[in-house]
Amino acid sequence: MTKKTTQIQLGSPEETTSLAAAFAKHLTKADVLLLIGDIGAGKTHFARSLIQAKLGYAEDVPSPTFTLVQTYEAEDIEIWHTDLYRLTHPDEVVELGLTEAFETEICLVEWPDRLADLTPSSALTVDLKLTETAEERLLTLTWSDPKWDDRLKDILND
Repeated sequence: MTKKTTQIQLGSPEETTSLAAAFAKHLTKADVLLLIGDIGAGKTHFARSLIQAKLGYAEDVPSPTFTLVQTYEAEDIEIWHTDLYRLTHPDEVVELGLTEAFETEICLVEWPDRLADLTPSSALTVDLKLTETAEERLLTLTWSDPKWDDRLKDILND
């Protein structure tokens, strides 16, 4: 499958929140977002904003750095927010139940490089980069699954 990419300049944390809310409207069963970026680039901010928008209320959404997985009930689906930074082997991903969740839930995965060969081919990569301007981020979306083609048009036009 051919990889496709698009870039978005986000000028503020509020713009990141708005984009995450647009994603929340369009995500469904078996959608996996791989959140990439340096520490402080906004991965958890994006995930928190998306989760709160999908839930429809301001739930406390802590970083799952120490718990590894936080789950949230949204309508008729669970959202799995994971931080795999502390994992040392892909087998630990299976032990967490994450590979099963990839097939049935919405999964937001920070530090997805820890997945290795377990990375779903249908996943959308969300790469946040710091820029020279403090509040600004450069977001790069990368995908190969055609399911994202029209959906991303809808998300980016919301």
